[in-house]
Amino acid sequence: MTSTTETKGFFKTAILLPVFIPAVIVIVFVLFGTISNPELAGQFFSEVLNYVTHTFGWFYMLAVATFLIFIVGIAMSSWGNIRLGPDHAEPEYSFLSWFAMLFSAGYGIALLFFGVAEPVLHFSQPPQGTPESVDAAKQAMQIAYFHWGFHIWAIYGVVGLSLAYFTFRHGLPLAMRSTLFPLIGNHINGWMGHTVDTFAILGTLFGIATTLGLSVTQINTGMNYLFPSIPISTPVQIATILIITLLATFSVVAGMDKGIKRLSIINIGLAVALMLFVFIVGPTLFILQTFVENTGSYLSNLVERTFSLQAYTSNDWIGNWTLFIFGWTISWAPFVGIFIAKISRGRTIRQFIVGIMLIPTFFTFLWFSVFGDTALHMIMVEGYRSLVQDVQQDKAIALFKLYEHLPLTSLLSFLSVILIITFFVTSADSGSLVIDSLASGGVTDTPIWQRIFWSTTQGLIASALLLAGGLTALQTASIVSALPFTIIMLIAIIGMCRALVIEQHRNASLTHHQPTQHAPEKSDDTESLIQRRLHCLVTFPTQQQVSQFIATTAYQSMEAVKQGFQDKDWPFEVIYDEVNTRVQLRLSELDNVEFIYEVRMCEYTIPSYMKDLKRKEYADQEKYYRAEVFLLRGGRAYDVYGFDQSSLINDILNQFEKYLHFLHISPSTLPWKMESDMHH
Repeated sequence: MTSTTETKGFFKTAILLPVFIPAVIVIVFVLFGTISNPELAGQFFSEVLNYVTHTFGWFYMLAVATFLIFIVGIAMSSWGNIRLGPDHAEPEYSFLSWFAMLFSAGYGIALLFFGVAEPVLHFSQPPQGTPESVDAAKQAMQIAYFHWGFHIWAIYGVVGLSLAYFTFRHGLPLAMRSTLFPLIGNHINGWMGHTVDTFAILGTLFGIATTLGLSVTQINTGMNYLFPSIPISTPVQIATILIITLLATFSVVAGMDKGIKRLSIINIGLAVALMLFVFIVGPTLFILQTFVENTGSYLSNLVERTFSLQAYTSNDWIGNWTLFIFGWTISWAPFVGIFIAKISRGRTIRQFIVGIMLIPTFFTFLWFSVFGDTALHMIMVEGYRSLVQDVQQDKAIALFKLYEHLPLTSLLSFLSVILIITFFVTSADSGSLVIDSLASGGVTDTPIWQRIFWSTTQGLIASALLLAGGLTALQTASIVSALPFTIIMLIAIIGMCRALVIEQHRNASLTHHQPTQHAPEKSDDTESLIQRRLHCLVTFPTQQQVSQFIATTAYQSMEAVKQGFQDKDWPFEVIYDEVNTRVQLRLSELDNVEFIYEVRMCEYTIPSYMKDLKRKEYADQEKYYRAEVFLLRGGRAYDVYGFDQSSLINDILNQFEKYLHFLHISPSTLPWKMESDMHH
């Protein structure tokens, strides 16, 4: 990869120039084009939006359906057991922290903006049927569920799963280029990989700009509602973007754990508190009934809505709603996908998919039932008809108008503004980290100034799009930037399937292939074999004993294997790591998956049954150590301490025989070499 790197001073850089420069050129072009002539830019955006939605609407809908089918199919298959990382990896974050971060990054702002507005607008202007009827109310909630349900998280899941798999399972960079690795191999480091990451940067920037644009309009509306002296205007919204971008910059400098994780937990806590309050003081029984009914209607009509394009009608509803929301989500997919990949190391594929599909979707349905059905109940039962006109005039006012008919109106409005701001900051700073990583070829530890640069750029693009036509410009940026990335995602699915097939071949070779049976040594009679095995079972070696074993027997065994293959031109190498107490035999072939056999010291607590047996030699010993075998896919959970040299050589050769069998049954051309440190 081509990059510029300095190691001294504040302005050190990890920038990947072939990605950074094209992205910046497009960004500068968009900024100057919109700022120099906002009216012309607004007209252009409107025309482009109409063209793309009418010409490529079918493609977007078919692609999203493909994403959903793929992600569900993977979860239901045996591939779901594969871990996103080495086989011995454990999740890095607790479930609550993981859910809070992916929810905050995913679409927390969208729920606040559309939670009341969308059901009310669909109720008053349904795509078909009589407005403001019972059928319109049912249809409104089904549409809201459809727009923010499984399909949204299937889009995020395709990108997040692919990136987590290739990064943590195979040691590739955390960048969109890595998803194409099984198809183009090392060409991901050339112009094709650079192009993919450039599109990912642009899609992410415009997707985040759309979110920021929507959120500042709602913040501005909420501030005007609380403080009427503050006008609803573009200058106020741009000033809000500036202030909150500064807050996001502070958070992005703090990093993942200190900034984003803490903000995410605050976000989810405040969101749940608001939802519970509205649930309790609102029409509780009605909310529970409609939640059950709407969920059933959503599931029963899922297939029909997935493929519905309203081809027999001529209105723009599908473009203004479904295609906008799906396009916006796809443009966000690089950002959210990379982000949830970063926080999902150690989970299995099935845990990952179930976690991102079911739990956020359930929470979303509950949110829309609480806020959306409360609004519909106020209109249909309590006679609050003016809510419809208020929302039609300004979507951003919907949440605050709902609060007018609930207790503690001012407090709820104030807390909602705070929540929108914290969601805003979380999206902006996590987006900056992701874009910065993409522009650096997947490097995650980047200089502070680069994060500040991208955080500032996000604010500038959101401001420019607001000047150039408000919501129409934001919709256009999302849908258009999503078009090339949709194609990249479809190609990534093909690459993921190919990689999983190869993984299946590897597992088959490790599980089912029987190594050649070797006759035991003549001197190894049954009685001595039993004594040796019993000794290993009831012995709990010290750190010094295992260290000595690894430095002598294990090291010498691997050297013997290496020497034995030298005449056959197999380039084995033996690496001894005294600091981490491990020794590794490695075979790195240019065109094949590498072979690794490692013996590593692992620490454990003395089992309680040894103390119950009152074994004196272990009375004061709290820990014992094992010499465990690790392969490319991680720990194999068996101990070789006590093996003599011939037994250990035999185990190495058995594993190597399984490796050769894997190469034999795998596709004839393996397009990549897995240079991986994932087993460390």
